[in-house]
Amino acid sequence: MQAMANTVDPAEIAKFEAMAAEWWDEEGKFKPLHMLNPTRLDYITQQVAAEFGRDLSAKEPFEGLRILDIGCGGGLLCEPMARLGATIVGADAAERNIPVAKLHAKQSGLEIEYRHTTAEAMAAAGEQFDVVLNMEVVEHVANPLAFLTACQQLTRPGGLHLCSTINRNPKSFLFAIIGAEYVMRWLPKGTHEWDKFITPDELFNLLRQAGLDPIDRTGYVFDKLRWSWSLSDRDLSVNYVTAARKP
Repeated sequence: MQAMANTVDPAEIAKFEAMAAEWWDEEGKFKPLHMLNPTRLDYITQQVAAEFGRDLSAKEPFEGLRILDIGCGGGLLCEPMARLGATIVGADAAERNIPVAKLHAKQSGLEIEYRHTTAEAMAAAGEQFDVVLNMEVVEHVANPLAFLTACQQLTRPGGLHLCSTINRNPKSFLFAIIGAEYVMRWLPKGTHEWDKFITPDELFNLLRQAGLDPIDRTGYVFDKLRWSWSLSDRDLSVNYVTAARKP
């Protein structure tokens, strides 16, 4: 079955294994993710609250929801989801990320289940979640359709799948690779490969082929004057995020 294909790219895993210890260093190699994280969380919480009728002003608005963060890294999204009351599982194919994530969660007093595993292995085991977070991962896998099919299987019927990635065009090459890796040196050179980037139309098509129903796409826009990120329903030219339901 296609979803059971191994979508792990060993070269991509090696890149992130080499940076594992730096996940929680806000001035380190993951500085761009720390800068983007509040905007990512804004989108995620809005979509989850709308889909499941939750009040974000409540103490633990996501209580009772089981959420998977696939490609969780050091836990930058898992920890805020846990604080919002969700039962959260963080999974990553890079083994060295898991002890870093576990240690930080323990230091933060949070109960989060972290696993060194893949989407395919979890799907084969029959696991399902109310929400699957698939953020900045699909551009690093060997087979995007097989990976998204596994994520679809991990989403329960009526559940929500959120997926973010990078558009493929000259602007994204300039900003996401030349700017981030060579000029600003936010990321090690070679972190991203431009030909693995996916346009919003391509991603919507892949999500449909995987058995999901896309319902939204929104851009992440970096303001160089304010030095901050924001959401945009018009500018998806570089970083963007999508929401899809499982029928």
